[in-house]
Parts: sequence; structure tokens; C-alpha cells
Amino acid sequence: MAQLDTLLPTGSEITLRKPDDWHLHLRDGAMLAAVLPETARHFGRAIVMPNLVPPVVTAAQAAAYRDRIYAIWPQGAGFTPLMTLYLTEETDPEDVAHAHAAGIATAVKLYPAGATTNSASGVRDFAKVRPVLEKMAEIGMPLCVHGEVTDHSVDIFDREAVFIDKVLKPLRKKTPDLKVVMEHVTTQDAVDYVRDSKKNLAATITTHHLIINRNHILAGGIKPHYYCLPVAKREKHRVALVQAAVSGDPRFFLGTDSAPHTDANKLLPCGCAGVFSATNTISCLAEVFEAAGKLKALEAFAALNGPKFYGLKPNDETITLTKGDPISYPTRIETGDGPVTVFDPGFPLHWHVAV
Repeated sequence: MAQLDTLLPTGSEITLRKPDDWHLHLRDGAMLAAVLPETARHFGRAIVMPNLVPPVVTAAQAAAYRDRIYAIWPQGAGFTPLMTLYLTEETDPEDVAHAHAAGIATAVKLYPAGATTNSASGVRDFAKVRPVLEKMAEIGMPLCVHGEVTDHSVDIFDREAVFIDKVLKPLRKKTPDLKVVMEHVTTQDAVDYVRDSKKNLAATITTHHLIINRNHILAGGIKPHYYCLPVAKREKHRVALVQAAVSGDPRFFLGTDSAPHTDANKLLPCGCAGVFSATNTISCLAEVFEAAGKLKALEAFAALNGPKFYGLKPNDETITLTKGDPISYPTRIETGDGPVTVFDPGFPLHWHVAV
């Protein structure tokens, strides 16, 4: 909990560069149409995940997906989707290079096969993707990594730490010039690994992992809308993530991993993994950073560090956050596929983006 002397009075304001989201799921079709405005309202850019069905594997598929996004939120209307390619064992290095050179794809996404939603086409044999990784290192194209092993003998709470040792360290040793983003880190292990690395490594941190630990999912009954992958860990790991986020270290930046699933799919006996936080992320982050006494560090985390790592300029636009009476966000949004529940941080949100 925040110390009272770190809290600003009602009526306080803070202005920062318009944020970017460096890890976002927009889905497609009716779901895309409903959730895209929730991000475009407050963010200038977003790294868009490619795990559709079928996945976005080629430059042509990424361009077509981008066109579908622009059909809903036109190019130049204040939001730019940054497309990614889904890495498979059949990915063509020259197609990846073409996508990058043509401005179609900003990064490539690595899913270990079976790690999360729609990851069945992911990588099993890392030797088969070595030519792609070497080409990416040559052209300076980042690799975004879902950092978990999928071996069922490994405890789900240990899969990130095991991935670092068994997969990521050898991968980076063989391709040291490859820029890597560890997405949605959840452990002290990952924070320490990023801090100890001298170059070409960064990490995104989600809104919900800054707020919930595994007790929020399991204590007092299962809370399906807090279930995500990687799953939230112990409180000591959540604290480590907050410390990294508010530190100003340029290797840590925001990637919400906002992942919409309909309530019907979340509430199945084997429910989908994902937290939808696009709607209220900025308000949630302001509360977290204020509670840590580091509200001024929010701009670096949400708007400056990500562009720096990706070699892009920060957004020219700004947003202003105002502190007032608690703001009421909808508990869910309606989509053509069904309702999607909005992340509930479990505390009042006093900060809102001024219109």
C-alpha cells in the first residue's frame, strides 16, 4: 500500500508523451472492431501480436492484417499498428527481411509451441529457425519472445526461469547481435537477467502483473479473469516487477499483453488465458507509480524506453492525467463475438486521461 506522503492531492495533473503498447492482442473480425478503439484512444502505437488463426506468418499476411486494422482506425488517425510475424520452423529469412525493409513488420514473435493461446504453430526445434535469427541480427530486427518452456514436467510457476537458462541464454550466445525483447516478464529471475545483460536485451511488463499475484487468482476461489500466461507469480516477484518498472531503467517498458477473450471462453472448464486491460491501463499504471512515489517515472516506462529500444522516435503528442474522484470504467465491453470483461485492479482509479 502507498504511504500517504507519496500521494498527490485531488486536482493534480501530470503530462507525458503519448504512450505506446509494446505487446498487444487485437484479434480479428468482430473482436478487432470492438477492442481496437480501446487501445487507440490513449496509445500512439502498439506492437500487434500475430497469433491469429491461421497465424500471420508472411509479409503479405502482415500487410493484409494491417489493412484490416486501418479499415477500422484509418491511417493517420492518431494510432499506428506495428506488425509482427509469427516465427515458424518454415519461416523464410528473405521474406522476413523484405517485411522489415518495406516497413510492413517491426518485429518477429517467437512462441514455443503450445506455450499460450494459438501457439500450436510455434517453434519446437530452435536449430530450424537459426537462419531467420541470423538474418534478423544482420538487419537489426527485434525478436519478441514468449519466455516459457512447455515441458509438462516443469512446474508452471518455474517455466519462465527454466526458459531463460535452457533456451534464451543459449540462443543469445549463438546470436549475440540479435535484439531480444522478453515479453510479459513475471519473475525476479527475468528482471535480474535483463539487468545483468550488457546489450541487445529488454523486457516488457504488463499492467496486470504489476498489480496481481497468484493469490488474486486462487485464494478464496478461482478468478478466471485474472488467469493469464505467463501466470502471475508470488508477491515477491510482483514487487520486483514494480521496482523494475518505476526504476527508469531503459530496458524495461510497457507491454500490456491486453488479450481479449469472451466471457464464455474465459469461464469454460478449461478457460482461455488472457487479461483484457486496454480500457483502463493508463489509470491503473498511474495508481501503481504514484503508490511507489515514482509518478514522474511513468513517462519513461510508458512512452520513452520502448521507442528507444526499437530505434523509433517518441510520439510528438502528449496526454494529460488528472487526479479526481474515482473513475468508473465499464466492467465489460460488448463485441460481436460476446462480452469481454475489463481488468479489475481491485482498487479505486483516481487518475484519468483528460479529454
